[in-house]
Amino acid sequence: MLKSHDELIADLSKSLTEQNYNPVVVANHRLYARAFLDYLAEHNMPVAIVTPSQVEQYFCHAVQCFQLRYGREPGSRWHRLPHTAICRLLRLARGEWPPAAKIEPDSGLRHAICHEYETWMRDERGLADATIDARMREARRFLDWCFDCSSADGLRVLGVPDIDLYMDMRARGLRRISLAGSAAWLRSLLRYLHQSKRIPTDLSAQVIGPMLYAYENVPTTLDRSQIDMVLEATSKDRSPRGLRDHAILQMLAIYGLRQGEICNLRLDDIDWRADSLRIRHTKTNACSCMPLLTPVGDALLDYLRLGRPQVDCREVFIRSCAPYTRMKNLYGMVGGRLAAAGVTPVGKRGPHVFRHARAVELLRASVPQKIIGDVLGHRSTESTNAYLKLATEDLRAVALDVPGSAVLS
Repeated sequence: MLKSHDELIADLSKSLTEQNYNPVVVANHRLYARAFLDYLAEHNMPVAIVTPSQVEQYFCHAVQCFQLRYGREPGSRWHRLPHTAICRLLRLARGEWPPAAKIEPDSGLRHAICHEYETWMRDERGLADATIDARMREARRFLDWCFDCSSADGLRVLGVPDIDLYMDMRARGLRRISLAGSAAWLRSLLRYLHQSKRIPTDLSAQVIGPMLYAYENVPTTLDRSQIDMVLEATSKDRSPRGLRDHAILQMLAIYGLRQGEICNLRLDDIDWRADSLRIRHTKTNACSCMPLLTPVGDALLDYLRLGRPQVDCREVFIRSCAPYTRMKNLYGMVGGRLAAAGVTPVGKRGPHVFRHARAVELLRASVPQKIIGDVLGHRSTESTNAYLKLATEDLRAVALDVPGSAVLS
C-alpha cells in the first residue's frame, strides 16, 4: 500500500530522530523533502516510479527557483543537503535508491566472475578484506574494459597485445607505485581466470609493471617532540570529539596501530580487570593482546564516560555527529589535529605517520626486530625492514668515512 506524502514526511522525521540527528537537521530534511514531493504532485509523478533522471530534472527546477528568489546562482555545495534528504525519502518510500541497474548478458557474466573471484580469494587464499577490496576494484575495471572492447568473446581471445593496451591505459595519471600495484592485482586476476579455465593461457607473466626498488622511498614520520605537541594540544579539547580524538591519538602513538585496528576495536576487546587490549590485525586476521597502559586507559575512560554517544554499536569509537555509527576513517581527524598543533610533517599526514614513529622509537630502544614486528602486527620480518630506513640518525652514527674524502688544504 502506497503511503501519502504526509506519511512519508512523518516516516522521514521519525527515522532521523531515532538516529539522533539534530532537530535543525531534521527540520531541513523535512523542508527539502516536502518541496520535492510538491514538485512530483504538480507534474503527476508517482513516488513509486520516479527515476534518477526525473530527480535531476527537479534539481534543475530548484536551481531556477533559487535564482528567481535570490537573484544569483546557488553555491557549488548547495545541492548536497537537498540531495541527501531526497535520497533518504526515496529509500523509505521504495526500499532501494538509486534503483538497481538492469543487468545485461555481459554484465551478468562479469558479476559472476567477480563473485567467484572474491570467494576464491577469501576462502582459498585467506586474504584480508582490505586486500580483497583492492584486487576487486582492479578486477572490475579490467573486466569492464575487456568486455566493452570485445563483448563476451573478450576473455576467450585475450592475448598479450590486449594486456599491453590495458596497462598503457592504466599508466595515464598513475604514479609508479600505484601502477605497480595495479599490475600485481591484474596478475592475480589472470592467474585465477586461467585456473578457472575462463582463459586458455596463463597471461599473468606477461603483465609488465614499473620497476620498484626495495626501500626506495622514506616513509613520513614524526619525532617525539611533534607527537607530544599533538597530544598536548588535543588533550585541551574537552568536547566529546576532543576526548575521542585524544584517545585515538594515544593509541596511535603508543601502540602504532593501523587505522582499521582502531576503528574495529570493540568494547569487548578491553579487559579492564586484566589491563589488556585485544587487537585484531587487519592484514593478517590475527589477534594480539596488548597491555592497557595508563595514558591509553585514562583517555579511553574519559571518552567512554563523557564523550561517547549512547548507541547500541559495540565499536568503541563512534562518529561525533549523526548518524552515530562506528568510525571508518581517521585521515581527516589526524590531519586536522596535526594542523591544529602546528605540526607539518614532510609528506603524508595520515595515521600511519604515528605507526612509523613508533617503529623508530622501538628500533632506537634496541628492541629486537622480531618483537617490533609482533607489536606492529607484521606477518614476517621483511615487513618490518621497511622501517629500518627511518632511523637515519642511527645510520649516520655507524657510517664509515670514505677513504680520501678529507678536504686537502
